Amino acid sequence: MWARLTVGAGASGLGLRAARDGLLRFFGAGCAGRRQQQSRAASTEAALKKTPLFDFHRDQGGKMVEFAGWSMPVQYKDSHIASHMHTREHCSIFDVSHMLQTNVHGKDRVKFMESLVVADIAELKDNQGTLTLFTNEKGGIIDDLIVTKTDQGYLYVVSNAGCADKDSAHMKARLAEFKYAGFDVDLEFLDCALIAVQGPTMSRVLQAGLKEDLSKLTFMTSALATVFGVPDCRVTRCGYTGEDGVEISVPESRVVELTEKLVANSEVKLAGLGARDSLRLEAGLCLYGNDIDETTTPVEATLVWTIGKRRRQAKDFPGADIIVPQIKAKTARKRVGLVSTGPPVRQHTPILSPDGKAIGEVTSGCPSPCLKKNIAMGYVDAAFAKNGTAIQVEVRKKAVPATVSKMPFVPTKYYTG
Repeated sequence: MWARLTVGAGASGLGLRAARDGLLRFFGAGCAGRRQQQSRAASTEAALKKTPLFDFHRDQGGKMVEFAGWSMPVQYKDSHIASHMHTREHCSIFDVSHMLQTNVHGKDRVKFMESLVVADIAELKDNQGTLTLFTNEKGGIIDDLIVTKTDQGYLYVVSNAGCADKDSAHMKARLAEFKYAGFDVDLEFLDCALIAVQGPTMSRVLQAGLKEDLSKLTFMTSALATVFGVPDCRVTRCGYTGEDGVEISVPESRVVELTEKLVANSEVKLAGLGARDSLRLEAGLCLYGNDIDETTTPVEATLVWTIGKRRRQAKDFPGADIIVPQIKAKTARKRVGLVSTGPPVRQHTPILSPDGKAIGEVTSGCPSPCLKKNIAMGYVDAAFAKNGTAIQVEVRKKAVPATVSKMPFVPTKYYTG
């Protein structure tokens, strides 16, 4: 998230493999079988939720796959690698309208949000946001999200699509407790589209459609603006690629118009889940459901930096009695980056010590288009977590040399002014 965390199973690997396997099954069946499969595919697609850009994606050649209960483009006419590199060198648009957007209102909104997350929301400046975590009483991560303290009298929250039902229920349950106790707080779940505009030329592209000076909008800050003639947009400088970028919350009825105006610039191309997944992995960013979940703590996931100093001292967030002691005592396992050559490393690949003992498991992995080598992240026994440690990964039942690597794998380029 780091911003932006989408959710669910690995986007590029599972989505592309599912699409490929579906085609193989289709062409391998007889006529009757093909008709049945077509019928099932149609009913499956009809059951999926669709963003306001669904028809636009289809018109632009988007290859649609199921993702967290939504029909989303995994790629367009360009290859996954071409799309990935275009984002690193130019500018791409990603549809992230499937993510849950929420406004938290009321004079007790900060107290309410701090009862759910690990961040120090009170210390945020107006229109400043932060990555934070919903945690449970066992110290596990319920979801990762971005909370922005707006100057409009509300908190703007963006959380993951795959956790939308869980997150909304979690917030509603706490809301009921707060209301019963007499606190002033309310939730507003937004029906807005959300697009991410990412890449080194984003600023030049977007500035042409803004009256505001984009150079004053730094990483993890947010502003309301009219963008290319579309009013009531919230522009937040963040993204999930490691590049300079923004996420624009835009009224559903105007998102196609805005997207068309952006892609009219030759610098800009549409990008899908495949590129999004490899970009975030190069940037060392977690994908909820793969790299973090309710069985991992922020300390194990090397996300201690998300926990506010005041919150650590007060130990007043869910799971604090488990999480805070881990900060000093350390944990038995730790999330690390891995680099290897040879066959690609995928989710659930076993991680081995030099002598072949199982010491962990890969949670995300892919060939890096930028580095031309395999990259991955996963959890290993703490004794093997130091950068530079030689280990092995088991690929196709063969041990392949790998090295524990610092993340991000590709340097991030967030705009800090």
